[in-house]
Amino acid sequence: PAGLSLFPRDAEEDGEDAIVALLKRAKLSAMRGELAQAEQLLHQALRRAHQQDNRQAIIYTYSMMGNVAYMQGQLDNAEKLYKATMSYMLAGDTKEDDNAILEMSLKLASIYAAQKQHKLAVAGYQFCILTLEEKIAKQKDLPEDVLSAEEKANTQLLLGMSLDSYARYLLNISELPAAQKMYEKALQISKDVQGETHPQSVVLMNDLATVLDAQGHYEEAHTYSRRAAELARDTQHPEEHMVLSNLAAILMHKEDFLQAKQVYKEALKQAQQKGDAASVQHIQEELAELAKRRKGSK
Repeated sequence: PAGLSLFPRDAEEDGEDAIVALLKRAKLSAMRGELAQAEQLLHQALRRAHQQDNRQAIIYTYSMMGNVAYMQGQLDNAEKLYKATMSYMLAGDTKEDDNAILEMSLKLASIYAAQKQHKLAVAGYQFCILTLEEKIAKQKDLPEDVLSAEEKANTQLLLGMSLDSYARYLLNISELPAAQKMYEKALQISKDVQGETHPQSVVLMNDLATVLDAQGHYEEAHTYSRRAAELARDTQHPEEHMVLSNLAAILMHKEDFLQAKQVYKEALKQAQQKGDAASVQHIQEELAELAKRRKGSK
């Protein structure tokens, strides 16, 4: 949902003003990681919304409660809250292919993926992807005064997000060719809508390289990974050290040990500067593995 813009800006009644204030405070608490506090505020907002029979407020509050439960790892609770939000929306005049519904369907698919409910996860991801593809095809030729370019772009980006999420799940369960296909589509959308230099395009390029590498397609993986590393450097991407670490691993698999060592060293330096302890440890382990492989190849 579009958030607080659901409410009239000049809400006169104290009741609605009070709900908006509670929701704003809850959002702030969630952003600060104070999830128990956010949950408490949302329960207060929901009680008031029900008292006033304010549908929009009920929908938005349920949706936020779902997000907070998800962030707390309470997946069963998050599932129930998202389903309640969707029921309220669909009982009103919201269509099944509305982006807000599809965004929540995607969250449900992610919950099923995390719970290892394979059939439900796949059905959820495929529902989102197919529905969005059909929607985009229908919207393609609509003039700007009927549907703005921004709204069209938002729908495409939601499709990209769905493809990315599904690809990560497929990678996780080692369905590599299928994951590759999803990453390729997601990357194309990100490039078309946001441009090749956008941080999301760089991440997707890096992820696609990972899937290609895992299938032994080292040359193709190297092409994508090298490009991702160039773009990460040029745009000062916050995850440049991870992109470099991935490039180094691909170089090692290609048995270009000298180059791999140089790239790992650069990745290590950046990870240390950023204080990313997990990456530092991972890169040090990879450097040890590289030293072993170099010995074995001599």
